[in-house]
Parts: sequence; structure tokens; C-alpha cells
Amino acid sequence: MRERWRSLAPFVLLIALLALVAASPVALARGIFSAADLIPYGQGQAVAGEMIVKFKPGVAPAAVDAINQARGAAAVYHSPFAGFERLRLPPGRSVAQMVAAYRQNPNVEYAEPNYIRRASMVPNDPIYSYQWHMRQINVEPAWDISTGSGAIVAVVDTGIAYEDYDELLYGILPMYYYRAPDLAQTRFVGGYDFINNDTHPNDDNAHGTHVAGTIAQSTNNALGVAGVAFNASLMPVKVLDMLGTGTDAEVADGIRFAADHGAKVINLSLGAPESSATLQDAVKHAYEAGVTVVCAAGNEGNGQNRPSYPAAYDAYCVAVGATRYDETRAYYSNYGSYLDLAAPGGDLNVDQNHDGYGDGVLQNTFDPNTGDTSDFAYWFFAGTSMATPHVSGVAALLIADGVTGPDAVRHAMETTARDKGAAGWDPQYGWGIVDAYAALTQTPPPPPPPPAKAMHVASITMALKASRTNAYATATVTIVNASGKPLAGATVSGHWSGATADTDTGVSSRTGKVTLTSNKVTRAPSGTTFTFTVDNVSASGWTYNAAANTETSDSITKP
Repeated sequence: MRERWRSLAPFVLLIALLALVAASPVALARGIFSAADLIPYGQGQAVAGEMIVKFKPGVAPAAVDAINQARGAAAVYHSPFAGFERLRLPPGRSVAQMVAAYRQNPNVEYAEPNYIRRASMVPNDPIYSYQWHMRQINVEPAWDISTGSGAIVAVVDTGIAYEDYDELLYGILPMYYYRAPDLAQTRFVGGYDFINNDTHPNDDNAHGTHVAGTIAQSTNNALGVAGVAFNASLMPVKVLDMLGTGTDAEVADGIRFAADHGAKVINLSLGAPESSATLQDAVKHAYEAGVTVVCAAGNEGNGQNRPSYPAAYDAYCVAVGATRYDETRAYYSNYGSYLDLAAPGGDLNVDQNHDGYGDGVLQNTFDPNTGDTSDFAYWFFAGTSMATPHVSGVAALLIADGVTGPDAVRHAMETTARDKGAAGWDPQYGWGIVDAYAALTQTPPPPPPPPAKAMHVASITMALKASRTNAYATATVTIVNASGKPLAGATVSGHWSGATADTDTGVSSRTGKVTLTSNKVTRAPSGTTFTFTVDNVSASGWTYNAAANTETSDSITKP
């Protein structure tokens, strides 16, 4: 994807100054409560052995003391501001029991656990405040739940500035690569360079490093900016050259390499309007290997919107469009039937947040104008390439939190996205702007019911009970499972025809048998024919396999 960029050059000196301040010694405070002091309560945690009670106005202190003593509770704190009391509970009584007991007392205004609250994480990266795009995807409260630890995200792109390394390009031209300063604490796993066919997929374009930063920039390190899933591991896979171009052969191999070497998310901030069987097979392979494939929707939305591939392979890929600071679709962002989600991609032509810079996505990379791999700064880029890693980062948060499989990851993001445009899915925003916290706190769908097991009729045994004045018939039906074993509890329905006509229903016993009795049989002494036919068999958790029946009806003819 061709993106636009602009440097945050004035902040180069600022970072150095802030780094000196951050290096000053600070005191570390120990938390008041350890894990052993807490209990699960509802959806959160509460202090073990404690509760909060507020008595109604006018209740005398002596009456309060008497109520507490009667229940074995001791007041350890009285709030001079709100008037509530913090009580220590007696041994052997749970918080739930004591809360219920106090709530029944007419003198109590309220009683409740002493819940634990935690600050939503805001990283100390000094120019994080310029990353308006992180707040747009609601990632701060999500960091209290997941930071991506254990998830591997492959950045299939121009490489990443992930190591200090020297090499001879084409055997004659010395090239020097450096690890980006704000990726110093980011985790990496082994990748591959399909442009130069070696195991050093270093970035010589700046695009892949910027993309990688949005996914997993070193965060809370008192330097620069933050990444969405900063404890995830990045796999650098270089399939684009220093001009940002690569062939289907290189991109497809990169996708397959990532899928076969442990990646659970593949970020593809690349594309073109032509479909390709080679590329489609590659993303299909990754999807079937359990990988969530996240793709840029393309930057041709300004007057010549058209599908971009691989994003438009909707069965296998999550296609991501771009939004601006005001959460409207960016003018360049492709849209259409294949679009799944939107995420901040920025617009360098405007300064809607009035911070003095065009509203791009801010990350640490080297100068894209000169290609000097040692000249790192913080750059605003804009494009669907910048939107895509936000979604890849959220996917990594979900996977680290236990969501498994690309369908479940996609479902979590799409069903919780912040709806924009027309209600529900629409071609401008897909399902809406990805919301990290909402995706992580979604109510999981109920588990699918267990697959139904097959049962069928094994036999029908007919009999006639007749005298000179009366006669009736019986049909004993045997129900078995697929292995031929008797099945109890199956409801059998059927009808009689011929010399008697009525319907009967019964339930099979432990032997799988149920006997159904007809109404009066006519002309039984002088000769008659009657038939019983099974119409249906039903049982919870079972399906009636009519095709496997030994028989569905039986007849008796009497002379």
C-alpha cells in the first residue's frame, strides 16, 4: 500500500530530555492487597473477610454496635465522609452470607462487598498522547485484561527494524540495519526474507517497521509511543523490497511460512486490485491452519473504489478500512461488500484534534524519504496499511486471552465493533470501528449443542388377542441406537390401519421396547388384515434415522 507520512521531528530532542527525567530514581510502592487477600465476587474481586455497611440515618451508635456484635462482625473503619463502616467478618462466614444477613435488617441502608477497583492502564510513553488512534479503538481498558502475551503476529511486509546487522547487498554494497529504539523491548521470533532469501528480514523501506510498531511497539518503557498488543511476539517476514513492492510468489510464500511457523495472526498491509489463485490459496492455507489473516482494504477509495486482494478474499481474510480522527471513513479508504471492519488510518491533510500535526498514525521508524536505516524518529503515516495493524493487535489480545480460531476471533471483533454509518453492517465501515475492550469483554456465544445421535426401529412384533365377542391387536416396537443397543426413553408414535383405525403413542423401556394396543379389531374371528405403521420416533439428543430402520410397519392377516 502506498501511504503518506510526516515526521514528528520536533519530538526527537524531547524524547532525549524525557529519557533523562525517566532515569531518575523513584520509590516503588507495595500494593495493599496481595492475591491471597482477594476473592472472586460476581464479575470482579472483593477483599476477603470484609464488607461495607451503611446504616440508615438516625440509627443510634449503640444499636449499630449491637447489630454488629450479634453477627460477630467488628468495625475497623468508619468513613467520616460517607458514614459507612468497613466491617471485619467472623471466621467461617462468607462475604455473601454476611451481605445477605445485613441486607435483611431494616436499619441497614445498604450492605455490599468491599470491591477492588484498578486503574485502567495509561502507558508512560511520553508522546503517547499524540496517538489519538489508540483511544479510538478503546485499548486502554483492554490492557487490564490482555496485553497479547503468548500470541505471535507475523508482519508480512517490507521487514522490520528488529536487529543490528550488517550485510553486503548483491555481494558488493554494504548495508547496515539497526533495531528501532522503540522496539528494544519488543519480543521477536524467527522470520524470513523472501526478497533476499535469507534469515534476516530487516526493513529497508520504513513501512513494515511502522506497521509492526502499531501492533507491538515497546510500551510503558518511558520512551516514545505505544503498541496495541505490546507483549505479543512479532515475526518479521519480508516479502516487499525497498520500494515497497513484491510479487505474488514472494507474498504467498511469506504467508505460508508464517502460518507454518507458529503465527496466529498475519498482518497484510499490502494489496493490489488483481485477484490471484496463488494468493488466494495462500490465505486459504493460513485460515485452515487456524490463523487470523488481517488485510488492508486498499487506498483507491477516492473516486475509483474497487476490491483489493487479498483483502477481498472474504472467506479467509478480515478486510480493514480506514477512519479519520472524527471517525468518518478516510477519503482514500476502499469500501464495498468485502469490508469487515474499520480502524484508524488517519488523514494527514487535516488536524481535527488540534495538536499541531496532520492526523496520522504515529509510530517509530526510520526516515522513509531517505531510506537511512539509522535515522529513526516518530512518524505520522496514513493509509489502510496503518488501520490494519490496529485490528491485528486486537486479534492478538483476544488470542492471548484464550479465544481460539480465526472464526471466533473475527466474531468477537465484528459483533462488538462500534457501529458507524448505516445500522449494522454497511459497505463504508463494515461492522464498525474495532473496539478492543468490548471484544475482550463480550459475552461468549452459548456452546453449540452436542451432535445428535442416531436411533432407529429394529423390529415390530404383531399379535392379536381375540375372542367370540371382542378382539384387539398389539404392536411391540424395539428402538435401538446406531450400535444396535436398546434405547430407553424414546417416544414412538404410529397409526393402525385395515381392520382397526386409530393412533397410539408410547415410550420405550430399558429394553428399548414399547407395546402399543389398538382399538377393537373388526371381523377378527372370520378373517381380517390389520397393519401398524411407525410415524415418528423422538428423544432428546437423538435423531430418528428412518433410513436405517429394519422395518417401519408390520401386518397380520387372520383367516
